[in-house]
Amino acid sequence: MNLDFTEAELHRYARHIILPEIGGIGQARLRAARVLVVGAGGLGTPLLQYLAAAGIGTIGIVDHDTVSLSNLQRQVIHRTSDVGAAKVASARRALAEINPEANVAAHALRLSPDNALELIAGYDVIADGSDNFATRYLLTDACFLAGKTLVAAAILRFEGQLSTYKPHLGPPHPCYRCIFAEPPPPEAVPSCAAAGVLGSMAGTIGAWQATEVVKEILGIGESLSGKLLLYDALDARVERLAVARRDDCPLCGSSPAITSLASPLAQASYAEAYCGD
Repeated sequence: MNLDFTEAELHRYARHIILPEIGGIGQARLRAARVLVVGAGGLGTPLLQYLAAAGIGTIGIVDHDTVSLSNLQRQVIHRTSDVGAAKVASARRALAEINPEANVAAHALRLSPDNALELIAGYDVIADGSDNFATRYLLTDACFLAGKTLVAAAILRFEGQLSTYKPHLGPPHPCYRCIFAEPPPPEAVPSCAAAGVLGSMAGTIGAWQATEVVKEILGIGESLSGKLLLYDALDARVERLAVARRDDCPLCGSSPAITSLASPLAQASYAEAYCGD
């Protein structure tokens, strides 16, 4: 591992380096890390900003969408002048202004079962900032099959949730399917466009998500694997629930039904997977 830092890097990351839990070795690990962020929307934009500022060496962004005026209420990485531009291009421009030393790879495409495994192969940690169950199940399955750590978050209205999934390490680590066995009916969980979302909630949970990504890279603190963090902004209440690995889980259980992204049960879960806002 290269521990040589330029004078500019020492100044930029000084507040990290003086932390005993990080230090020079930890900052070098961040510089060597490769993180893929799926979705450059409400969750993805604050997440991307803090990852770039933290010194993550390579950041991948997956999103097929363009910036719209309604995005700007919460997707703070994009500007009014970016309306109509590809979100990955707008995000890459912003990250270059935050930290030009970060290598940013823009993947302007729709995540699908055909490209998911190839996309995540070159990254150490995957961060899910999508806004739909189909993509969440697709990333869950792909990360398990590829042996990747997944840090996933979701927001709606005034509520957010966050967890880390490492079922490839074996028991007791659960996967997303252990908690949410199957997608709810479409009418049960409306989209942000239909139900609304407090803009600052995206910043709260997205920044929290960035912290968990950094912790996983550095191996510090207590992982959120096996725990589901719930945040209610209206009540200013945070809960942390313990979640268990299910032996009958179709993905990580003892007799899995999902052994590839082409498995029928898997296909049924993410037939319409996409990266949203």
